[in-house]
Amino acid sequence: MKKYTIYLLLLLTAVMLIGCKKKALEGDDYDTDMLPTSPPTQSVEATPTPPEENHDGEMKSYLSGLWVPEEIGKKRPWAIQFNNLKIVGNQSGIGQADIVYECLAEGGITRLLGIGENYTGDRFGSVRSSRHYFVSILDEYDAIYIHYGKTKYATSKMDQLGIDHMDGTVMDSTVFYRDKSIKAPHNAFTSVKGIEAGIKKKGFRTEYKEGYEPHYTFYDEDTDLSGGSAANKVSLKFSGYASPYFTYNAEEKLYSRFQYGKEHIDSVTGKQLTFKNIIIQFVKEWNIDKNGYQTMDIENASGTGFYITNGKAVPITWKKKEADSWMRYYDEKGNELTINPGKTYVTLFPKDRPGDVVIE
Repeated sequence: MKKYTIYLLLLLTAVMLIGCKKKALEGDDYDTDMLPTSPPTQSVEATPTPPEENHDGEMKSYLSGLWVPEEIGKKRPWAIQFNNLKIVGNQSGIGQADIVYECLAEGGITRLLGIGENYTGDRFGSVRSSRHYFVSILDEYDAIYIHYGKTKYATSKMDQLGIDHMDGTVMDSTVFYRDKSIKAPHNAFTSVKGIEAGIKKKGFRTEYKEGYEPHYTFYDEDTDLSGGSAANKVSLKFSGYASPYFTYNAEEKLYSRFQYGKEHIDSVTGKQLTFKNIIIQFVKEWNIDKNGYQTMDIENASGTGFYITNGKAVPITWKKKEADSWMRYYDEKGNELTINPGKTYVTLFPKDRPGDVVIE
């Protein structure tokens, strides 16, 4: 009898425990978050891979570092000597140049050299006479030189370097034409048709010489300078007459050029000149004779300067040996300078007047 009583008590106890557990599971205090659950199925969206740029039939331009068709990139550039007098107004076609050099000529005026690989159109100019330091510059680019007149110093330098050039005083009717609405001698212009006719007549080579190497080293893509000082405005006081300046457009990441108190415009397109890179090169400069012609110490020479891009300026050094045919630029660590792809403005500025260059 006792044995059955024990069994009955055990059975009742088990039933009570099961009932309490069921009640606890059904109660308001039950936390469903505590129950083990299967991990939710996650939907993973694949990140689309951007298509690779197709550059078949293209190459990096030696002048700008940008992708261009091979037939343009291999084409020998043209260097046009542009007038820059205030009375003449804005130049025609200079906006097509990939590289623009500006140097003092005489009497406080400056002259511009536009080097381009893909000039198009029927109006470039006005074209003015050559100066020998521009001859040394364009030789670095294996360029064909278009000018109207020359000094004896330029003649000597062209002969020395074997420059292929077309002079308006010799090839006027073939390469150049006069705009009768403008007073001479500031009314000589050229065109693609005229230049090509002159090249054919002279028998000039139309592609880069064998073994030519790019003048500049370019970044693969737009790159901000590490360090450096702010460069939102760059002012160059060549003289009281010529004091151009550049302002930085942070949205476009380009420098817009001004001169003679207003925007510097290409009169063909009506667009302001803009540049990705500015190189300021300090050089020894002086009058070479009683005519006031300038000369510059840029052969077997070295000096300092600034490289400016994307709102920043950094110090650089430069050196050139005529045998190298290059003006080589170096950063503060002594490495050859790398610049951003795009258009470049270069000035050879008198080194005894560094205060006339203001970067702010």
